[in-house]
Amino acid sequence: MLVEHGEPQVQLSAREVAELRAAALELREVFAAPDVASAAEVLNALFSTYAAPPRLTAHDDNFGWHLHVDSADDGPWGAWLITSSALALATLLADRQSVPGGLCASPSCGKPFAHLGGGSPRRYCSSRCATRERVAAHRARLT
Repeated sequence: MLVEHGEPQVQLSAREVAELRAAALELREVFAAPDVASAAEVLNALFSTYAAPPRLTAHDDNFGWHLHVDSADDGPWGAWLITSSALALATLLADRQSVPGGLCASPSCGKPFAHLGGGSPRRYCSSRCATRERVAAHRARLT
């Protein structure tokens, strides 16, 4: 995922991978929030714990100037994932005045997903999960 989003070839240690997994679990709480106030509360707690004052950076000139709220360009990966994701999710929440995503409604999945577009609210993380659940419901009705 890091390489796909512009990071150079990254070699992560087992500790760094564990930090990223722990960070993903903390961020999952935003997606699991039952309402916008609860999502905002989770995001504010993440900012309180992990964020530094906002700063503009253009490190490596790969993405132009953009906002960071982590402590340093070379800080721990887990803290970077939390602060960068929380900043993006908080922006979605503020722009749309709604929870910025959800958890997949498929009982066999439960993965978090972000609401990135208009239209009706999503219930599934992917069309694959949605199709699998529709087919299972259809088969259950037939029996």
